[in-house]
Amino acid sequence: MTHCGPSHTPPCPGGTLYRIRPGDSYFSLAQRFGTTIEALFRANPGVDPRNLMIGQVICIPVPPTPGPCPGGFEYVIRSGDTYFSIARRFGTTVQALIAANPGVDPDNLQIGQVICVPAPPQPFCPGGTIYIVRQGDTMFLIAQRFGISLQRLIAANPQIADPNVIQIGDRICIPPN
Repeated sequence: MTHCGPSHTPPCPGGTLYRIRPGDSYFSLAQRFGTTIEALFRANPGVDPRNLMIGQVICIPVPPTPGPCPGGFEYVIRSGDTYFSIARRFGTTVQALIAANPGVDPDNLQIGQVICVPAPPQPFCPGGTIYIVRQGDTMFLIAQRFGISLQRLIAANPQIADPNVIQIGDRICIPPN
């Protein structure tokens, strides 16, 4: 297979054609699309992953997701909106917004433009309450605020890899008393 530049369209039976954007790597694409770096290698013979070019089309070996905004909702850009403010408002991340909106320049949002806001991942929290981390929060302070032990709070949130490192906007489970 010869390399024909960014406009060459590879065969991609059962997969998704994807146009490379700034910052893309096989690692980030594998994470975004729920596949592996090895699967990307196999689906794109002749493509040098160390030399991806903006605009180059590659095959992502997973089926395309149905609908304009699978698992999320459409949002109309208003004056003053940024991906950061939208991510904070709806409990998602800037990276998730970028992934859900290929072809949208996050530095040039237009009033009236429609984007997809992916549904944020929800922690499993039977009988408890979902709490969104705010500035200044720590797991210790949250446990104190809700009158539970730090150990119970940590145990109810196995998705938090390091309880000493939580981010503004993280969703955590406050277990029932």
